[in-house]
Amino acid sequence: MTGLTMIVGGTALALYAFALYPALLGLRARTRSRPIPALPRDQVEAAELPTLSISVTVYNEAHQIESLLRSLVTLDYPAELRQILVISDGSTDGTDDIVREWEDRGVELLRVEPRSGKTGAENASRAHLTGDIIVSTDASARIHPGALIPLVRPFLDPRVGVTSGKDVSVTRHDHHANFGEARYVTYEMWVRDLETRAGGIVGASGSLYATRARLHCTWLDPKLSRDFASVLQARQGGQVGISVSDALCYVPRTYSLGAEYRRKVRTIAGGMVTLWALRDAMNPLRHPGFAWRLFSHKVVRWLMPLAVALVLAGLGLEAFDHAWALAVLLLVIGGIAAGMAEILAAGSKARLPRALSIPFFFIFSNVAIVHGFFRALTGKSEGTWEPTRR
Repeated sequence: MTGLTMIVGGTALALYAFALYPALLGLRARTRSRPIPALPRDQVEAAELPTLSISVTVYNEAHQIESLLRSLVTLDYPAELRQILVISDGSTDGTDDIVREWEDRGVELLRVEPRSGKTGAENASRAHLTGDIIVSTDASARIHPGALIPLVRPFLDPRVGVTSGKDVSVTRHDHHANFGEARYVTYEMWVRDLETRAGGIVGASGSLYATRARLHCTWLDPKLSRDFASVLQARQGGQVGISVSDALCYVPRTYSLGAEYRRKVRTIAGGMVTLWALRDAMNPLRHPGFAWRLFSHKVVRWLMPLAVALVLAGLGLEAFDHAWALAVLLLVIGGIAAGMAEILAAGSKARLPRALSIPFFFIFSNVAIVHGFFRALTGKSEGTWEPTRR
């Protein structure tokens, strides 16, 4: 294989993942005959709202739990139809005491001991959830006051098993936030909208998503990620997951690329373990359209380090004969070195210039994929969790 062939092959793989796949989704969306949800708007407006449980799993969130609870109790949803359950995974910083102060506002506390990880704590909460629909969110996320009704309306369509909110990346005034992360979130939400119109998403947003109670309340291996697994399980049961653009959820950006890197490693490792455990969803004979979307959105993106390796190897071969290849190779290697320096500077508050944050975010993502793969391979994706501080 020549250097030029390797460069073309790696570039083609990246172009398919981030450009051709969305284009094919758009084409598929135009040819679909049964959009989801398919209920007429007047029928949706007249329907009765279901009961729902808002579930949030926390660990040592005393610094922001009161702000979270204040936002949850003011959401636009009838209080008599809404349960708010905070699942404390062995918190030790006074989080539980703060939650108990909100009991008269309808907030319930479930303490899980010993620590069992996010999915394990969610397993322990199953008997305590009372709603027909379970809404899951994170301690750092803030749900738009009017997001719940749009999020649950699609469940009037029996084909819908999971709905996912639309993440809006925001920054706090005291943080020079990661610009690359914000652009990635915007792109990801666009792809999920296309997937919804083409037949259904392949994974829900952990910041805000809703599932039917019978689906959410099934026991799940603590090593797996429930937000991802819920969509795979729904598909295996003949239902779909969709993204709801009107269900906004504001998610603070991580304070640096280093913090985002650690979050991505954990998320990628959990995603890989989850997909392997529920790999039947990848069977094209049983789920042809979904299997294609799942492969393209998840697996092909996880192959990006291979694409980068092919391009780098090709540039290395071409650099012996072409100055342009040597220049590009040195530029990429320099970018990777600078990116790794940011990752290794744990706790450092150094920030990348905005113009460089997008390419560095791509580099970090690929390093995180490799790290996540080995973490999943060695079984280190299981166990307790440490929420990303935003």
